[in-house]
Amino acid sequence: MIVSVENVTHRYGERVALSGVSFQVSEGEIFGLLGPNGGGKSTVFRILSTLMAPTAGTAGICGHDVVREPAAVRRRIGVVFQSQSLDKKLTVEENLRGQGHLHGMSGAVLRERIEKVVGRLGLKDRMGDLVEILSGGLKRRVEIAKGLLHRPAVLLMDEASTGLDPGARRELWQYILELRTQEGVTVLLPSHILDEADKCDRLVLVHEGHVVSEGTPAQLKAKIGGDVVILEANDPAALSNQIEARFQVRPTSVNGTLRVEIANGHRFITEVVEAFPGSIESVGLHKPTLEDVFLRETGAALW
Repeated sequence: MIVSVENVTHRYGERVALSGVSFQVSEGEIFGLLGPNGGGKSTVFRILSTLMAPTAGTAGICGHDVVREPAAVRRRIGVVFQSQSLDKKLTVEENLRGQGHLHGMSGAVLRERIEKVVGRLGLKDRMGDLVEILSGGLKRRVEIAKGLLHRPAVLLMDEASTGLDPGARRELWQYILELRTQEGVTVLLPSHILDEADKCDRLVLVHEGHVVSEGTPAQLKAKIGGDVVILEANDPAALSNQIEARFQVRPTSVNGTLRVEIANGHRFITEVVEAFPGSIESVGLHKPTLEDVFLRETGAALW
C-alpha cells in the first residue's frame, strides 16, 4: 500500500479531532475522504503532509513514516492546499521556478519539467502572466503544477475544486484522471463535495473523527438499495407514525422532511399519497447518493 494510516488519533487540547482512524490506499488510486467541515478530514491531510504529528497511531507514505522520516515523505508527495500558496506578484513561471529550487531542481532538468507540467495543464501561454490576473481555475492549475514539479508518487489535494466554477471543476477532474492514467500518480482528496467523491475509485466517510464506512461509491450506495423518497407534510411527526404503522418502515426526519428508503419508490409514493390524502404537501424520488449513505451511517447531513 502506498499510503497507510493505522489507528491514528489526534487531539487539539481536550478536543478529539481523530479517533482510531485507519485506511490504506493502493498505488494509482484516486482516494477520497468525504465528510463535513470539522469532521477530521483536514487533520488527516495535515498529518499525511507532515505538517503535524498524530497524538497516537502511525501513518506512512511509500514505506516512510510521516513522523520519523518526514524529509523522505516530503520528497514523495505533492501538496495542493485549500488556501492559495502562490505569490500573486510573481509570474506563473517565477512561481514554478521558485518551487523547483525548493526541491533542489535547476538548469535543464527544471526547464524540461516545467515545460512538461505546464503543457499538460494548458498553461504554456500564461507563463509570463502575473498570478494576480489569473482566474480561479487557472490559479488552481498553477497550484497543481507546483505540486507535480518534482514527480511525486502521491498528490495530496485538500478540497480540490474549492473556488472553481463548474467548467473549471470539470477540467480539473479531467486532468486528475489523466494524472492517474499517464503518470501513475496516487491522488488523495479530502472533500465535502459529492461530485468529487463520486469520481473517486474508493473513499472513506469521516464523521466526528471516525471512519464510519469505506468502499467504492457504488458499494457504499448499494448499502441503501432501492430508492429514496422525500416527503414534505403539514405534520411530519404524525405522518411518520402513520407510515410506520401502515408500511412497517420507519422514516427518518431531516430538516422537517421525511426520508424513506424503500424498494420500488414510485409504487410507494402512489400508495402513501392514497393512504393519507391531504397529509402530504410534496414528494420527491431519487436513487441513493453518497449524501444518503452518510446520513444513514451517521444520522447527520454533510452540510
